[in-house]
Amino acid sequence: MCIYHIGNHPPTIRIVIMMKYNGDLDNAMELHNDVPQGLSSAIFTNDLLESEYFLSCLGSDCGIANVNLGTSGAEIGLAFGGEKETGGGRESGSDAWKYYMRRQSTTVNWSGKTVLAQGIQF
Repeated sequence: MCIYHIGNHPPTIRIVIMMKYNGDLDNAMELHNDVPQGLSSAIFTNDLLESEYFLSCLGSDCGIANVNLGTSGAEIGLAFGGEKETGGGRESGSDAWKYYMRRQSTTVNWSGKTVLAQGIQF
């Protein structure tokens, strides 16, 4: 495995140019995720299973994960913003509302009768 990088650039930027792996994707992902940064990542592959692994919870832990695309730029409508020590959180994309809201499931019964869930009757 070859890893090329350009040192640390203050305050939080560490540039990793290329990581070439030879079939051991688990080890490559371990190295990939074992850094304090997590803004953007990419994998170049023709293997569907490798790409799905990279995009899964076992793969890249970055805020942006691309398959067969570089890491520069971000789509403004997407929930970008980085993970770990990079970026400013997810407020820059489609998930912005989640910081100001909470999810809740509610049911309102205006019938005046006690109704049990799932239509259960005793």
